[in-house]
Amino acid sequence: MPALYVVATPVGNLEDVTLRALRILKEVKLIAAEDTRKTRKLLSAYDIHTPTTSYHEHNKLVKLDYILDYLEHADVALVSDAGMPGISDPGYELISSVIRHNIRVVPIPGPSALISALVVSGLPTDKFVYLGFLPHKTGERRSLLKARADEKSSLVVFESPHRLRVSLKDMFSILGDRRVAISRELTKIHEEVFRGKLSEAIEHFSSPKGEFTLVVSGSEEKASPELNADVESLLRELRNSGATAKAAIGQIAGETGLSKRALYEAWIKLK
Repeated sequence: MPALYVVATPVGNLEDVTLRALRILKEVKLIAAEDTRKTRKLLSAYDIHTPTTSYHEHNKLVKLDYILDYLEHADVALVSDAGMPGISDPGYELISSVIRHNIRVVPIPGPSALISALVVSGLPTDKFVYLGFLPHKTGERRSLLKARADEKSSLVVFESPHRLRVSLKDMFSILGDRRVAISRELTKIHEEVFRGKLSEAIEHFSSPKGEFTLVVSGSEEKASPELNADVESLLRELRNSGATAKAAIGQIAGETGLSKRALYEAWIKLK
């Protein structure tokens, strides 16, 4: 039975392709590529002569039926410009349609800019949220960031060079000066991983070039204030100085964030 093979291809360095991926690309009868010109560089490097057809954002509706018809009698491989197809590219629609037609979908795992950037970030990897490319429009971008401001997991974002600085500034404005790791041109000659604060990243990337994957630290849990011996000592001092309960409790609540109810109970115990 024919199958659609979802094949991961290198995000930069052509040596990162897997042996299984090369075999599949040779054996299938057609390769659906996001950009056939980029895919031909990989195929030429490994002497693969399988026919290709373009499948991208602007022709996905036209090409969908063509690829589905092809899958009735032969295997097809789906590849993106880089990394795993279906992640922030039109491959998602094709995969979903193939599944609805009860055709096998077989993953051929391999390189991923998302995972590569995450594991070298130095930020928590046990939980993360992938936001894809941030919206182009300022209002939509800021709304998305506000909706994720309290997210405890690391945030992973793709960004283009001409929008990097405005996105960093929006992050700094909405999320605060969080830690960030920014991977540029992963696995390529000019690969760079910047680690620091958002404010430092804005200054560092004054003239951004290349493709970027950002990992931003999640929202940190704020420690709940504790009513400890120091607080009780301050309450006692204020009481002995003649301060009223209302004045003393109001002052300490404002300084520590402790609840007035807890402070009032401590005040009563002092008596």
